[in-house]
Amino acid sequence: MIKQTTPQKTLAKEVRLNGIGLHSGQEIELNLKPAPENTGFIFQRVDLDPVVEIPALTNFVNKTERSTTLNKGGVEIQTTEHLLAALVGCSVNNCFIEINGAELPILDGSSKLFVEAIQKAGIAEQELLQEVFVVNDIIHHIDEETGSEIMLLPAEVSSYTVMIDFETKVLGTQNATLHKTEDFVTEIASSRTFSFLHELEMLLEHGLIKGGDLNNAIVYVDKPLAESNMERLKTAFNKENIAVTPNGILDNLTLHHPNEAARHKLLDVVGDLALIGMPFQGKLIATKPGHKINTDFAKRVATLIRTNRKSNAPIVDLNKTPAMDINQIMDMLPHRPPFLLVDKILELSDCHVVALKNVTMNESFFQGHFPGAPVMPGVLQIEAMAQAGGVLVLNTVPDPENYLTFFMKIDNVKFKRPVYPGDTLIFKLELITPIRRGICNMRAHAFVNNQLVSEGDMMAQISRRET
Repeated sequence: MIKQTTPQKTLAKEVRLNGIGLHSGQEIELNLKPAPENTGFIFQRVDLDPVVEIPALTNFVNKTERSTTLNKGGVEIQTTEHLLAALVGCSVNNCFIEINGAELPILDGSSKLFVEAIQKAGIAEQELLQEVFVVNDIIHHIDEETGSEIMLLPAEVSSYTVMIDFETKVLGTQNATLHKTEDFVTEIASSRTFSFLHELEMLLEHGLIKGGDLNNAIVYVDKPLAESNMERLKTAFNKENIAVTPNGILDNLTLHHPNEAARHKLLDVVGDLALIGMPFQGKLIATKPGHKINTDFAKRVATLIRTNRKSNAPIVDLNKTPAMDINQIMDMLPHRPPFLLVDKILELSDCHVVALKNVTMNESFFQGHFPGAPVMPGVLQIEAMAQAGGVLVLNTVPDPENYLTFFMKIDNVKFKRPVYPGDTLIFKLELITPIRRGICNMRAHAFVNNQLVSEGDMMAQISRRET
């Protein structure tokens, strides 16, 4: 299910960074810029003429070897995950990312410096609400070749748990958990990328780590280090001395966390899943994650969202006690039968309402509306949604019985299918923007058997009753 929650956010102003690309060794300049609502994250290759824009979405992923690379028309952006994780971790939804090369700077190997730049720019709240994919069923994905596995389960709060096992004595088995996304900045952002010594030597031999130094990666020494290799590492990283610490890593740096490797893998998961295109609400558990399974899983979730968006019908349990019964509805709304067109309020929050209307042959309007072939008038479907929306907006005041709801505008109304006697109508209304000064903008949908039957955008205002 897709729902709208808090207002979207972007940067308050531009902020610049620069650094070296890990694999290219090139000096890279990066400019993070505010972006309009519903933009998402878009990379802009400003070194090209014309500028090429590459959205940070799963359908642009083309390489996942050691980092995640996006490609559009042969133009690439490499090592996207650390910046995207920082944006997600700072609750940014929209951002233009200007870059003058094909690879993001590695900086210190974590998301920390990206986070600091975002915090320096500041966060600006926008008008429209952010869509969130609510996980209602377990989504399970496994890579049979590697044994890597990711599961996404229903939960009230989004969280991440990552478990890694490289089957090496020096690193062993580690796990890390991010209990809520808001803790990313303090718990995960500073966790640096890591490598094993044998991988490092291979990368150096093939010229694949031109921009690395011993300040942006933890190097786990998983085999005896020959003196000849030690000398080569000194030369490669321009260091006079290199040694192995008692905990089995090169002595270039001190671990920020005992489980820093697992935390960095969690960081990568957050960044790669940003490619879904919207936040999710659910509990994610990843075992031995990597960029390939991360992006494959992101593609699967993005496909589910596209399928869900076609109907976006709410999942309701008709046996569950409703949020409001007919008597409670009449306590709030001034409408009465036969013009009261909402029987139950199934869900009610600050930003959405789900309501129900049982359409029976006894409805008074069927007496005159196609008596031989009764169909519920479209205008009454809109009225029923408007009444459900009235409950949503009146729920924001402490004394709703003293207010009336007046609709100011209805746009983009569409009727998809007829509604017949015996149908159960489910209405879902969500705020498009936060309620301000009693004015409410809502997107309304009506469903029968999970099929969309009508929809529209509504603007309403509440007004105190005259005494």
